[in-house]
Amino acid sequence: MTQHILYIHGFNSSPGSLKAVQMAEYIENKTEKVHFHCPQVANSPEQVITQLQSIIEQYPQDEWFVVGSSLGGYFATYFSEQYNIKAVLINPAIKPYELLADYVGEQVNPYTQEHFWVKTEHMEQLKALEQVKITGNNYLVMVQTGDEVLDYQLTEQKFKQAQLIVQKGGDHSFINFEKMLPVIDKFLQLPNNK
Repeated sequence: MTQHILYIHGFNSSPGSLKAVQMAEYIENKTEKVHFHCPQVANSPEQVITQLQSIIEQYPQDEWFVVGSSLGGYFATYFSEQYNIKAVLINPAIKPYELLADYVGEQVNPYTQEHFWVKTEHMEQLKALEQVKITGNNYLVMVQTGDEVLDYQLTEQKFKQAQLIVQKGGDHSFINFEKMLPVIDKFLQLPNNK
């Protein structure tokens, strides 16, 4: 069976972010049997779900994994629960509808230079996607205690049933992410054919 990884980047990020690029290169160097998808996600939560669902549903018979960073981790949790698939979360947002309320207004994506608007209604859309019940064994969750954007302890509480890696120090970007790629590989049990 063909396997696919859907990597979901964070708020105001892109497929050109360091973690996305490192993971794409790792997969490419390891195996030809895993397809890596990392689209530039839409700016409204409703559009993100529609966009990413359409990617997954192009290959409904195949095996899917989701990997999400920050806000992407919040979306990855939604997809993990909807499709009962394994997810890797990197410094995931737990309550983004509270955090992003401070960002309502015009924003500029530093990667794409795109101007877009964060709207109050987006907070409601995010709230509607919240997953209260978590299938613990489907998750590998990685946080760094030095995350300056998100409170890692909220992640520890929500994902206490999951495989949880808490690293001291670091920051929101997850310092030395590339060293975690073999751990992710082992959790997802990716094939090796190179």
